[in-house]
Amino acid sequence: MAIAAAVDTTQIQQPQDTIEITLEQALQIALSENIAVKVADKEIERAQYAKKGSYAALFPKVDGSASFQRTIEKQVMYMDFDMSSIMGGASGGSGGSGGSGGSGSGSGSGSGSSSSASSSSKKGIEVGRWNSFSAGFSASMPLINFQVWESLKLSGNEVELAVEKARSSRLDMVTQVKQAYYQVLFAKEAAKVYKEVYDNALANCEKIKMRHDAQKASDLELARALTTLANAIPNMYDSENAVSLALWQLKAVMGVDLDLQIDTKGELHDYSEEMTVLYGENELNLDNNSAMRQLELQAAQLASSVKASKYANLPSLALGFTYQYSAMANDFDFSNYNWTPYSFVGLTLSIPIFAGGQRYHSIKAAQVQAEELDIQKLETERRLRISIRQSLNTMETAMRSFDAADAALEASRKSYDITLASYEIGGSTLTDLNDAQLALTQAQLTAGQSIFNYLTAKAALEGTLGNDFLEEENQTK
Repeated sequence: MAIAAAVDTTQIQQPQDTIEITLEQALQIALSENIAVKVADKEIERAQYAKKGSYAALFPKVDGSASFQRTIEKQVMYMDFDMSSIMGGASGGSGGSGGSGGSGSGSGSGSGSSSSASSSSKKGIEVGRWNSFSAGFSASMPLINFQVWESLKLSGNEVELAVEKARSSRLDMVTQVKQAYYQVLFAKEAAKVYKEVYDNALANCEKIKMRHDAQKASDLELARALTTLANAIPNMYDSENAVSLALWQLKAVMGVDLDLQIDTKGELHDYSEEMTVLYGENELNLDNNSAMRQLELQAAQLASSVKASKYANLPSLALGFTYQYSAMANDFDFSNYNWTPYSFVGLTLSIPIFAGGQRYHSIKAAQVQAEELDIQKLETERRLRISIRQSLNTMETAMRSFDAADAALEASRKSYDITLASYEIGGSTLTDLNDAQLALTQAQLTAGQSIFNYLTAKAALEGTLGNDFLEEENQTK
């Protein structure tokens, strides 16, 4: 029979290895498996390493060096006197003491000395050796450097900003997982409603067919029953497909394998009790909002950056030390080299005087950026306030809709039962029964939609307020 075949093909077959999870379990899994959370944790680790690296500026910096030079053309040194003329002048002076011959000798020697000095001053003397070797190390350490000290604060702010960004990723992930979980519950609720509509249409169709076979129902009545049954099947298929899609979305935001068979525990109406809880005015502050915290940390970074730029105009003092061995030779017989040490220690005072206005403009640029950040902070706070009001209005509207839908649901269910009983004894028509079924279906879907709207708005509000995440349980150490 076609109707029986339709029943077999619409049964939901749940795999035996399906794992049912609660909302808390879904959040715990997402905190450990979500890709965005993992990336945020890596960013914290990177910032921590960068902070440790910035402290290296306070410690001595030691560098080793070694060099070899091969002279191609030696340097030449020139002198304006000749050693032979000096020696000759000394001997001439002693001979002059002997009389007139000494005087003549002195005169002749003076003439020769002048000629020799002129010749020597043009020739020059080569200096140095062909090979030069040196090896050693140098160390330097800042003693007073205000700019370096202020830059350390920037590194600390960078770590805090990375931690806050990781917290923001977790808050976003928690909101997404909650909304995806609620979407699954709502999809299952809709599938349950449409399955009930199908079951009722199937039961009514079978009864009408039996009455038609007994010639107690008309062909028109049977045709309407078959049409109602046929119209119920696509809605049931679509609702089942919506459940599968919602589960895939939940697994995607959790960061688990899409082929993993999981399902949600409980029903959407289990959360209806939460619809009586509203936030007070003192709870609607943005102290824990991640976006505002990030802007505050960025403002602190800019303040430190402005200070660092100003400190660049102050003098700095550094300590330096060098120790080096060197040797020079004309061959490569290292065993006979005469290595001589050379070392010194000293202080270096650097006083900035003029840099073409670079430091001044750097300070002004940082100040303008800080002013931009103040404007962004005001705009962000305004948008967050609007988001809070929207969430509260949605929650309040959902509460009112649920109260009305809940009352309508009870009335429509009673009306459907009465109409069904009346139809079975011939007091109502099939049209009346279909109208009662439609009213019941709308009340059920409206009630479920109201709960879903309330829960998703509440999740968004908690994410905006930043009070839906326990930092002590998920803090990266």
